[in-house]
Amino acid sequence: MQKTLLALALAAAAIAPAQAALTTGDLAFTSFNADEDGFSLVTLVGIDVGTNLYFSDNEWNGLAIGNGGKFIDANEGSDQWVTSAYISAGTVLRFSNIDKANASATGLKRVGTGLLALGNSNETVYAFLGSSTTAPTTFLAAITNGGFALATDGVLTNTGLTVGTSNGIRLNANNTSTTPDYGVYAGVRSGQTTFDGYKALIGDVSNWTVDTTNGTYTTTVPDTTAFTVAAAVPEPQTYAMLLAGLAAVGFVARRRAAK
Repeated sequence: MQKTLLALALAAAAIAPAQAALTTGDLAFTSFNADEDGFSLVTLVGIDVGTNLYFSDNEWNGLAIGNGGKFIDANEGSDQWVTSAYISAGTVLRFSNIDKANASATGLKRVGTGLLALGNSNETVYAFLGSSTTAPTTFLAAITNGGFALATDGVLTNTGLTVGTSNGIRLNANNTSTTPDYGVYAGVRSGQTTFDGYKALIGDVSNWTVDTTNGTYTTTVPDTTAFTVAAAVPEPQTYAMLLAGLAAVGFVARRRAAK
């Protein structure tokens, strides 16, 4: 019986394909808080256990990856986060007090000597994949309270990210004379038929609550409600587990009937 169950489990694993690697736009920032030094993101796809994500407030120089593209400010910092479990699409990830000395307490691991701490102006945070914090291979998303300007904020040129979309949030897009220290997505988080349907909503800053008065948000907690889809189709992993479970139940039932 044990051998049969093991075979069923292996068959289920074969049925369920591995989660595809993350790509541009699979994550979207949903909050930014320079007073608290924190941010949150929603994942619009499932994320495998053991995935390495990097975050940096360093400025990208605008050149192509592998052809001179690099972060250019030695005073800025980068953090690493490794997923410890599978994360379902729609989950909102929150990182708070990222400037604390014990970075591990925030869920992030500080990499290098620079400090990832959010400024009240001219600040851009990138989320990306790579072999290290200084060698990005895929930019996933970015958010700024500036203008994505070279040398001051960090640009989106040659990152694959686009300002005004869910992967390139500019908090002051509707009021460029301000440099907000706080912003949070305040739009709907349910009702779409696919998670991709939320991209246009998140990318529209009109759906955000954005500070324009330089208020104090040190203790403000952003909305971390998960995003959901209507009549969601179960992921392949779910089908595989269900089939394996039904097969195991049927096997046990036949064994009992044969006795």
